[in-house]
Amino acid sequence: MKRGLIVSGGPIDPEFAAAFLKDRNYDYVIAADAGFSACLRLGIRPDIAVGDFDTFGRDEILRCGKENGLSLEIHRAEKDESDTELALTVLERSGCTEADVLGATGGRLDHELSNIQLLLKAKKKGIAINIYDAKNRIRLIDSETEPETVFRREELFGQYVSFLPLTERVLGITLTGFRYPLTDRDISVLENPSLCLSNELLEDLAVLSFREGVLICVESHD
Repeated sequence: MKRGLIVSGGPIDPEFAAAFLKDRNYDYVIAADAGFSACLRLGIRPDIAVGDFDTFGRDEILRCGKENGLSLEIHRAEKDESDTELALTVLERSGCTEADVLGATGGRLDHELSNIQLLLKAKKKGIAINIYDAKNRIRLIDSETEPETVFRREELFGQYVSFLPLTERVLGITLTGFRYPLTDRDISVLENPSLCLSNELLEDLAVLSFREGVLICVESHD
């Protein structure tokens, strides 16, 4: 299984990132625009840098690319995709089937929401992606491929686990082993989107199952 890392252009806590990356190895690393600056600070050499580089600077990225033998994919500023979406396209071409993303949260809210929505596009192409920041791990769970998901306390990113509907309706949610259990409940972005916020594991193992829809799963700590 080929694993990738995308370093996007949002703010990254350097202490968290250094600890996070310490024991992780990746087959392919992509810097998205200003994410290249973060790579330099963290001592990461990306395989490719992609974007319009309106933030990092085109002259600077050309210089860095030449000095470091870095592959570049430069796009015009007036484009239909965000730099993170361009990075996901490169990720797909690389053959990675899973990836972690840093720098996708904590900056502009429009970009953050778009980055979360992009996870579905990747998932439909068979790529499982986790967005990380100092307090959160964000991923999608799709009933078509994961009708049942097991959560283990020792593997959680934080104390809290929340489930939010990405599709308009998510049907038949059952939660066992959680502080707030559910049995065959439906949630909707129009009616009760916060029903599954801030849950916790009561035991070392808990299970989520549902029969239709896509959930945003957020593991977090204060």
